[in-house]
Amino acid sequence: MLDWKDGLPYSVRYGDVYFSADSGLGETRHVFLQGNGLEERFAALPAGANFCIGETGFGTGLNFLCAWQLFEQTAAQGASLDFFSVEKFPLHDGELRAALALWPELQVQAEQLLARWHRRVPGWNRWSFAGGRVRLTLAIEDAAQALPQLQPGCVDAWFLDGFSPARNPDMWNEAVLSGVARASCAGATLATYTSAGWVRRGLQQAGYKMERVPGFGRKREMMRGGMPGAGKARTTPASALVIGGGLAGCAAAHAMAQRGVEVTLIDRAPMLASAASGNPRGILHARFAAGMAPLHRLVLAGYGHALGLLDEVLPADGVVRAECGLLQLASTDAEAKRIARLSALEWPAHLLQVVDAVAASGLAGLPMMHGGLWFPGGGWVVPPQLCARLADHPRITLHLGSEVTALTPHAGGWRASGDGFVVEAEQAVVCSSHQARDLSQFADFPLQAVRGQISELPATSESGKLKAVLCAEGYCAPALAGRHVAGATTTFDDEAVDVREADHADNLAQLAAHVPTLYRALGQVDAARLRGRAGVRCSVPGATPLAGEVLPQLYCSLAHGTRGLLTAGIAGEVVAAAMCGHVAPLPLMLLDALSPKRLRRNALDGE
Repeated sequence: MLDWKDGLPYSVRYGDVYFSADSGLGETRHVFLQGNGLEERFAALPAGANFCIGETGFGTGLNFLCAWQLFEQTAAQGASLDFFSVEKFPLHDGELRAALALWPELQVQAEQLLARWHRRVPGWNRWSFAGGRVRLTLAIEDAAQALPQLQPGCVDAWFLDGFSPARNPDMWNEAVLSGVARASCAGATLATYTSAGWVRRGLQQAGYKMERVPGFGRKREMMRGGMPGAGKARTTPASALVIGGGLAGCAAAHAMAQRGVEVTLIDRAPMLASAASGNPRGILHARFAAGMAPLHRLVLAGYGHALGLLDEVLPADGVVRAECGLLQLASTDAEAKRIARLSALEWPAHLLQVVDAVAASGLAGLPMMHGGLWFPGGGWVVPPQLCARLADHPRITLHLGSEVTALTPHAGGWRASGDGFVVEAEQAVVCSSHQARDLSQFADFPLQAVRGQISELPATSESGKLKAVLCAEGYCAPALAGRHVAGATTTFDDEAVDVREADHADNLAQLAAHVPTLYRALGQVDAARLRGRAGVRCSVPGATPLAGEVLPQLYCSLAHGTRGLLTAGIAGEVVAAAMCGHVAPLPLMLLDALSPKRLRRNALDGE
């Protein structure tokens, strides 16, 4: 909880101020920027290099904004900055805005942070700024829980900025300090405002060489330190090829292009998003359970990332994207139990709210028989438009109408070839859904084709009152240009894309069973006369997507199933970060769950 004391933000929980009464800005620059020698280190970065800062205690975000500002002022244009921070108790939107208003010289950066802040979710968050040059990974959880999930040896400089060790000892305990050391690369530095002896001894025991130096303002001393050795440069590969022009391929290409990689995006169809990503509308449906298994943690992180990415490339305008909200209705006993378990947990109101039938009716615009979960940031997107925006980057070259029949190692990289064409690059990423099985490297992957059909339903004056996306066993979106989109069927091992009357009837039956008021509002609907679209999605046993390294310099982003709008973006970040040696957007446990190599481990375990 944030309070104010003598005009400065003050933590009631810890009984401490967020920064020095002398000058928060001056303290950050003296303790953390100068304490880690960042101006000189940023200026020395060559184009294509990456620098990573780790932080304990995000607080108001002042340290991040100052580091971001300094980086843009001093670093080479082709360099990039990763900033990893943990914060157990994030400020509310209004609290953060009020705190950041104290520093008008940071307003440009602060406004961009505030726009992303409204998309935060519990767990790990990844946001990009400055055209992708600056990335913030914010773990909203306990530091002792988050730091062991950070890749070993990835941090170049640390800002240790928890509240006073005397008031918040958990932020300075042995588990946290050893986590800091484990994530530090050789030659890493750290700085902190505190000079407490037990903190210094803890850092020395963890491997840092520490020294006391003059502090800021009225603080006589602070500490800084270094890890022995010399760090290795992280440089961006020059080129990559991506096979597959759907959401997964376009998201991966976008993430790599933002890091300075020259990308060739290849697809067998003459247009992007011609397969499963080609539906006229898709919904942002984040469904998870209270137990938060790895798949559900991925969905949660993917949902927050997707909203931030959409804000960046496809702002809501009611034509290509609508942030109309989404209702998950408790229309079955199983759904009611799931929602009841989720409602027992604390969730930020901007993420989800538990609503009864009366509130649900007001949000939907039609009478609802059930309450459920309300996702204010949910809504619908036109996937082909999203693919087009993601691929619209000066470093992305489209190579469409080209079916890759062979992918082979070549001259330290990879070569994709087909009828009359050859594309070569240092790195390769396969995002071609179940068709990846046609490539020898993926022939043994258990990629399963899953057919799905959506139905376009003519709106009536009554159904046109629907204001939000409704989800039960199926879903229905508000009318656009006189038509609702409802769906979707699921048929395994079926690769046909003909539109079937029986599937239209199934979609209508789901509405009749679970949202009867909407079904009646649609009037008499003849399934034989409906328009629709069928596509073939890809899944694997367990339904967790595959994203990561397959072989040296070969990666994949596959098997997103029905969740592609939520998981393709974060998977693209996973692939791009791994390819470039940057900080991953997800904790190690989720990277392991996503790893294509788990398929081979599981196969060996089953022998």
